[in-house]
Amino acid sequence: MMREAGLVAEAILEEICDAAKPGVTTWELDQIARRGIDKHKVVSAFLGYHGYPAVVCTSINQVVVHGIPRKNEVLADGDIIGIDFGIFKHGLCADTARTVLVGEVSAEKRRLVAAAHDALEAAIALCKVGNRLGDLGHAVQTHAESLGYSVVTQFVGHGTGRQMHEDPQVPNFGDAGTGKRIKSGLVIAVEPMVNAGTPVVEVLDDDWTAVTKDRSMSAHFEHTIAIVDEGPWVLTRSSSTPGHP
Repeated sequence: MMREAGLVAEAILEEICDAAKPGVTTWELDQIARRGIDKHKVVSAFLGYHGYPAVVCTSINQVVVHGIPRKNEVLADGDIIGIDFGIFKHGLCADTARTVLVGEVSAEKRRLVAAAHDALEAAIALCKVGNRLGDLGHAVQTHAESLGYSVVTQFVGHGTGRQMHEDPQVPNFGDAGTGKRIKSGLVIAVEPMVNAGTPVVEVLDDDWTAVTKDRSMSAHFEHTIAIVDEGPWVLTRSSSTPGHP
């Protein structure tokens, strides 16, 4: 059932990302997400969560996470935008995010986005029974820092299931060989946030939008992953099968 939720989340996220072009507003992206939710007869995981007013988070350039879609926020050529989306199906959550290149994007921004993507893949490869949660954070941090970037420590990944955020926390930093042992049946959302500058984040006056304190660029990727005996199963990636992420 969680796999079904994951495939729906992926399909809707794909539609949102495809629409992220120059001249499009983030409000329009939220409308696409709402239509997808209605079409698939699922429930938004974000709308109303602690008062959040939208079904998707749209985080442009220096916004790390939790950017609120707005009618007056227009995507420009050269932007990068982190799109974070989650739904409930069968009462179970699927949570996923991707950073999209808008139009012609600089090589500098492309490298940052690739680093965040590859950091997530490094963590997914370690989502195996017997490893520890610290192994995942260490993989993310090591990869990002080896390229001169930093990882956000203020926000972390999490377990997910009947609620969007469940135990355990899944940091994107730490030491290998530490943290809880990974067991078969665990489902977690791993979501590295990688900054071009320092890892320090501040939240704006809307109480949601989190930006880099130094206003450097930031990129964010997330998948919901089930750990089964065969290995990681990326529930929010249609090409993934148990043990073959």
